[in-house]
Amino acid sequence: MDILYLLIPMSVVLVLLIVGVFGWAINSGQLDDLEREGERILDDESQGVDGDQAMNKVIP
Repeated sequence: MDILYLLIPMSVVLVLLIVGVFGWAINSGQLDDLEREGERILDDESQGVDGDQAMNKVIP
């Protein structure tokens, strides 16, 4: 029974951490335009993830 004094606060902290990470992901735009990420692999052009990576690419 004493273990509940440890498990209940730990589970509350874990839930708050998960909600915090999910809220951060929504506010920072991590979940915007999910359809584009699925179609990006089908594009013929080999672009980087963002503009900086595409410009820094070394072409032999």
